[in-house]
Amino acid sequence: MAKRPAPTNGHGDMPIDDGGTDGLEDTSLFDERLFFAHQPAKTAPRDKPVKPPSTPANAEAHYHGHRERLRNRYRDGGDSALADYEILELLLFRLIPRRDTKPIAKALLARFGTLGGVFGASANLLQEISGVGEAVALDLKLVASVAQRMLKSELTGKPVLSSWKALIDYCHAVMAHETREQFRILFLDKRNALIADEVQGLGTVDHTPVYPREVVRRALELSATAVILVHNHPSGDPTPSRADIDMTKTIIDTAGPLGITVHDHVIIGKNGHVSFRALRLV
Repeated sequence: MAKRPAPTNGHGDMPIDDGGTDGLEDTSLFDERLFFAHQPAKTAPRDKPVKPPSTPANAEAHYHGHRERLRNRYRDGGDSALADYEILELLLFRLIPRRDTKPIAKALLARFGTLGGVFGASANLLQEISGVGEAVALDLKLVASVAQRMLKSELTGKPVLSSWKALIDYCHAVMAHETREQFRILFLDKRNALIADEVQGLGTVDHTPVYPREVVRRALELSATAVILVHNHPSGDPTPSRADIDMTKTIIDTAGPLGITVHDHVIIGKNGHVSFRALRLV
């Protein structure tokens, strides 16, 4: 068998060592394989340790602990043991059972100023606060309605003129935080006990149309012998305007000949009230 001639470099004068009998004729491929064969194996970078997030159970337990402490403070010390935001927070516990309600309570007070402002705000405005949905807003309005009914019950069947503070408290609760003017009439019997409490008109932020003949007509329908007129000033300032004074005089002049007395006209503001009787305007 003839011996295979040694390969040359293409010019026939320089033999190329083929590396023996392993069949690798391409030295560049051989060198590349050899290079990678000697490289240390690369390992994936280790992730930095991550603190596990709190589980819902942990969060719930935290809230439960805080809520229990707040309830205990209320149980032991009554409402005087709690700040306004804590009273509101205590109420929100039941309305929002799985959320920290302290920031919501503080946000409500920051927006509306006082507890009265929170409960007097409309459901739409309440829902502008993060965390307060429609259901929570309606529940807050329900609490406000209960409080108003409670105050009104202190007037029912009693001589209103001898329960003046109760009357002012009730009117303030239902009207002080309205965003539009509201004209309300309290109809009284011959003992000055409350027969009916009706809103006669709703207006704008600074005006309510009032029709004296309608006031008198409704008083006659209810067999009322006296009325107390009440309206609010959304601006907060209860000072009567010239229009308020003129309108009151017209109602007095219309009702008087029919035996209906106008005891007073009260203007309610956010931080106080004005009585026309106290100002000698009726």
